[in-house]
Amino acid sequence: MTLANVSERAPSRSLTMVLALCAGTSAFASPYGEPHLDVIPRTEIETARIQAVTAPTSDFTQPEVFETRPAGAATATAQPSAKAFLNPSTNMNEDVGLDFVVGQSLFEKLWVQAPTATISSDGLGPLYNARACSVCHPRNGRGRPPTGAHDNTGSLFMRVSIPKAISALSPAELERLSNAPEPQYGLQVQDKSIAAVSAEGRTRVSYEPLPVILGDGTVIELQKPTYTLENLGYGPLHPQAQLSPRVAQQMIGHGLLEAIPEADILANADPADTNGDGISGRANRVWSAPFDQWMLGRFGHKAGAPTVRGQSMDAANGDIGLSSPLRPAASGDCTPAQTQCQRAPNGNSPSQDNVEISETVMDLMTFYTRNIAVPRRRNADDPTVLRGKELFYDASCTACHTPKFVTHRLKDRPEQSFQLIWPHTDLLLHDMGDGLADHRPEWQATGREWRTPPLWGIGLTQTVSGHSQFLHDGRARTLLEAILWHGGEAKAARDAVRQMPKPDRDALIAFLESL
Repeated sequence: MTLANVSERAPSRSLTMVLALCAGTSAFASPYGEPHLDVIPRTEIETARIQAVTAPTSDFTQPEVFETRPAGAATATAQPSAKAFLNPSTNMNEDVGLDFVVGQSLFEKLWVQAPTATISSDGLGPLYNARACSVCHPRNGRGRPPTGAHDNTGSLFMRVSIPKAISALSPAELERLSNAPEPQYGLQVQDKSIAAVSAEGRTRVSYEPLPVILGDGTVIELQKPTYTLENLGYGPLHPQAQLSPRVAQQMIGHGLLEAIPEADILANADPADTNGDGISGRANRVWSAPFDQWMLGRFGHKAGAPTVRGQSMDAANGDIGLSSPLRPAASGDCTPAQTQCQRAPNGNSPSQDNVEISETVMDLMTFYTRNIAVPRRRNADDPTVLRGKELFYDASCTACHTPKFVTHRLKDRPEQSFQLIWPHTDLLLHDMGDGLADHRPEWQATGREWRTPPLWGIGLTQTVSGHSQFLHDGRARTLLEAILWHGGEAKAARDAVRQMPKPDRDALIAFLESL
């Protein structure tokens, strides 16, 4: 099955009017280029209009126009429920509805060990963390760390590497790798394996209390994690191994983030902090093998992937052990030192382009991932929520969590084309301080830097995922805890929240929960 050709469905009259006012992009020149997008250029008049409509608001007495539709015409309008992140883009043409459904089935499919009679479903492993994408992203929501020593139901996994300066790989090889693989364990520790192959190990987490005193004397007890790797199957780690625990992120709105003009993202970058506000913001520069060029990183905790397609296939290869035209290694992340893994049977077959995920399957999974809809805002006109929004601006949270953008005009992606969106992210890297540092670089990101995560849908975490754990490793059990972990460039904003009286803190959280 191939993706159908679609024509743009006309948005509602009111949305058409606002988009007519907010077209365009900044004049900031992009050094990367966007070969993955078929863009219709905008005029100078449109550029001025879009700059006006995306300017920060100063009126907190009522919601902004179309603020309740954070994904523009693609926003899902269904009532909040556990299935809130399972809806397709509302502006999707009926002709491609089946593509979305088939893509979803592939996302949720449990893969099996090769060889089997079901060629389209074999190829699991040999090493893996999950048998399906949906295992780590239940109902397309966030993953979580394990809740105890014997809990294997979380989605925590461990990235691993060594400093590039001590790697045996050549400088030419290292230049186009995000990290230098750990010699025995590669770039990720897989805690599961097929028969006759040893798993790499298991991550354990323990916590110690870390009390924080707020301005009014309230004590909030954070939990500081410590991670250990147990049952290592291939010997000890390199003495300079760099570890970074991660939990899966929510899946909504990825196609819209991909469609934000690079120039608009780069216009917010200020690596030298020339305006003196204490916020730098750097773009991650990552190598794209399919396009044979450097590109702007947008996806992942450290903005290590430039496109939805690339991010999806990286995860399929590293997390499930599936080969694809983008990641052709049938052995996934196993290293040359892991001879069992290298010799294991695989699911590569002529019917699947001699890999385990064919171009057609990649197309369908990418289409699905691009079109997982963002839910409609809730309670945006509530006075407490509006007060919280004002406090969010006053604390300079918007210096990193940029509220809104307008996406490119796209010839071939009408669902993401020319939408006023409200993701509350700048997609840039920021130094978040020692408390959140993992001390593991990724491309240009340092061991203290993280990509600003989008906030849309964050208020539905408990509803969708059944928990309320946040940050890259799920250590924060509430939104307030997540804020209190902020440091580095976000220290001033964090301290402003710490000093707020309780009614203001509650209002700020109410605003975040409305997103």
